[in-house]
Amino acid sequence: MLSLADQYAAARRCAIILDRKARGRIALRGADRKTFLHALLTNDIAGLSSGAGCYAALLNPQGRFIADMYVFDLGDASLLDVHSDVTAELLARFDMLIFGEDVQLGDVTGVWGCLSIQGPESAAMLASVLDTGGQAGLAAELDGLGDLASLRHTFAGDTAVVARSDEYGAPGYWVYLASAHVASLGAALELAGATAGAPETGELLRIESGRPLFHVDLDEDTIPLEAGLDSRAISWTKGCYPGQEVIVRIRDRGHGRVVRRLVGLRGDGPDVPERGARIEADGKDVGTITSAAWSPALESAVALGYVHRDFTEPGTRVRIAHKNASLAATVTPLPFVEGGER
Repeated sequence: MLSLADQYAAARRCAIILDRKARGRIALRGADRKTFLHALLTNDIAGLSSGAGCYAALLNPQGRFIADMYVFDLGDASLLDVHSDVTAELLARFDMLIFGEDVQLGDVTGVWGCLSIQGPESAAMLASVLDTGGQAGLAAELDGLGDLASLRHTFAGDTAVVARSDEYGAPGYWVYLASAHVASLGAALELAGATAGAPETGELLRIESGRPLFHVDLDEDTIPLEAGLDSRAISWTKGCYPGQEVIVRIRDRGHGRVVRRLVGLRGDGPDVPERGARIEADGKDVGTITSAAWSPALESAVALGYVHRDFTEPGTRVRIAHKNASLAATVTPLPFVEGGER
């Protein structure tokens, strides 16, 4: 495997392959699967047509995360892409909430794997290795997919669901397919010119893109509005769901004001702060770092962290506790780095 520097360069200039084995996958079938999910999740699931997808959350009655997930409507089933840590909990919760609805649940994590290919050349490379690789215009078809939209293709004679996800800014795709074919797909993409990536490279790209991760930047104490996820995860026009009363009250009575918010922080120097490091301003603690990395594109440390709402304005200067010293940093709009080269 190439160095992390070479992997990063490939992601920004060409394409990188990342194995999404840290994710869980839940399949729902049955005539009532969409209305069942719609009643529980924060986004509009009932409005998804076949081939469409969205980002959503399951909240507790206090409006805090139980889990976040990507929901894909595959026509004959719904596929949930979730953090592996909450897969079993979600299955148990959903199972307890089925009261006569026509819904069948299944953990398909071990049956279906998922590879991510990200970067400016990802559509062309992916099109070249699918069984329909000789089909004229396939790369353009993939490139034309909307965010989280999916198409069914085949690889090694078996079904492959290709979903658009520009998670790191540049064009990108998640390919769901039988676990037995994951290694073969990765090898084929490497032959096509993509670079195999390590989890550390994916984590760097995630932080540069300002994407909060569950159980890292989000947890069971987080309200979606604190993490700036209301535009991605919440439908303001759908019916009731657990936690909706709290979310709507914050929006309408509190004018969207929460005590803390997730922000980007760009360091002045080369030192990368540790997760959990204190953020200080005006001589007092105002927040905590949740993720941090060295950004090759910016040649500085970048971090995600929660700060008190009085210190969220871009350009605000803060200090981050680091070992026996403190690091100077500036609140910076997200994402830190836009997509890769075309």
